[in-house]
Order: sequence, then C-alpha cells, then structure tokens
Amino acid sequence: MAWLNFHHLLYFRTIANEGGVSKAAAKLHVAQSALSTQLRQLEESVGKQLFERRNRTLVLTEAGRVTLDYANQIFGLGDELLTVLKSGALLDKVRLVVGVLDSVPKVCAMQIAQEALRAAPCQVSLLEGKADELFRDLFAHQMDLVLTNHTPPFTIQQKAFTKPIARFEVAVYGPPSFRPLRRGFPKSLEGQPFILPTFDSKLRHDLIHFFQKNQIVIENRIETQDTAVMKLLSVQGTGLVALPEIAVAELVSDRRLVKLGVLDDVVEEIWLVASARRIEHPIAAHLMKSFRFSLPE
Repeated sequence: MAWLNFHHLLYFRTIANEGGVSKAAAKLHVAQSALSTQLRQLEESVGKQLFERRNRTLVLTEAGRVTLDYANQIFGLGDELLTVLKSGALLDKVRLVVGVLDSVPKVCAMQIAQEALRAAPCQVSLLEGKADELFRDLFAHQMDLVLTNHTPPFTIQQKAFTKPIARFEVAVYGPPSFRPLRRGFPKSLEGQPFILPTFDSKLRHDLIHFFQKNQIVIENRIETQDTAVMKLLSVQGTGLVALPEIAVAELVSDRRLVKLGVLDDVVEEIWLVASARRIEHPIAAHLMKSFRFSLPE
C-alpha cells in the first residue's frame, strides 16, 4: 500500500505558492537541492509530473493543479484543527475572531460582539484589516467571520457562506461651512473637495457612477479606506464625505458635520462572511443564522 509523504506535499505546496524552488527553499530554510529531490520523490510516488518549466519558470501541470487543490484542503484542515483546539472552541468558553473591514461602520462590529456575548460565554476578538488579508485569514481558519461592506467576489462566494445584515442609504456630509450646498443639491457638489474611499471599495465605484450620471465633476482631494480618518478630515474642513448616516450620527448630533443631501440609488451594504469548516464554530454559526443589524434607538 502506498503512503503519501506529507513533508513532500508541504514542500510541493510551498514551491507552488512561492512560485519557484529558490523562494520556497528560503522560506522553508532548506537547501534548493534537497527541495528539488523531495519534489522528484513526490512526483515518483504519484506517478505524475507536477511542474513543467517554461522560460525558466515552474508552471503547474494539470496534475499539479489538482494536487495543489488537495494539498490546500489537507493543510487547511490541519490549521482548522489547531485553531479549534487552541482557541477553546471545544471548551465551555469559546473564542470568536471577527475580521472587520476598516470601512465598515464601527457600530456594526459592536452589535456583532454584543450578540456573540449574549449567545454564549465567549471571548470576542475584533481585528481590522484590508479585504484580501481578512479573507486569507478566514480561509486559513485564523478568523471565524469577516464583516465587509460589499458583496464578496464570486471566487470567495464559492468557498464561503455570505449573509447580508444591513443596507443603508448614503448621503453627503461636511462641516457647517458647507451648509449652503444644500441648495441645488446634488448639482451644488460641482467642483467641491471630497475625501473618498479607495478603489477597493464598492462605494467608491458607486460614487463615480453617480457623479458621471449626474455630470458632476468633483475635486478628489484625499483617498482613504478608514472611515474614522475620513470623518476627522471632514470635521477639520478638508472636504466632504459620502457615508451612511449610521457612520456619522454622533458627529451630526454634535453639529460638527451637517447633512447636505442623499445620493439617489447609492447604498452601503454590510455582509457577514464565514468559511466552510468540518468542525462548526457554534457562535459563528449562530450569528450566520440569526444576526441582523438593528438601528440604535
């Protein structure tokens, strides 16, 4: 009976992910010659060539792509097992790790944490980051859920469960000195300075479409994905921001920002995303099934 050498499989996976033997050897701290030998032994054991060389570059064969897919699943399960055992998911007090896109209104993350604590005794970790980083950690089982403000890409949806939890209209806000722009809105936005989200945000593309549709040319003064920075800059008079009301409610209440007008057909959606797991995280499963954002009273 043939046995699969998991060291060989790890070496193969690292070569494939790093794009070559030299980079993989540096990452694994082994000699290139030793790594090449291990790869040949794996190819001999499976009876297939896993790479072919094109222009001094290693390219996966069809058998190599299939092997990499299985290797990712195998090592993903191993990471999941370690995460579950270390996090205490099998104990009385569960640890829930939620990745939060830095452009998501903080009140949404707060309600997720509160609902988790109501569901069962647990420790909640809220970690901010960029979408690619958060989804990478989600599928490596370093996170249990991701909170994002746009529909996940199709490639991610194929490997994950997604749940819409909120939908907000978007309006333009600015410091009180911009109040006269309410008259003739949205045409009054012509030539005005804006603090915009970056292009990895769905809202940025929706804003571009809105301005083009209404033949409005604005001044793109600053770009940032962090809504806290956007609001701070706007309060200081740097420019206008387009955000859901829930994200600026406190500043509007304190009269540090004023609402100029709502952008028709521009909305901000919030999604909760979980990856498929063999060992279900009880609180993550509860949130995916039952959680829905509610506006604070």
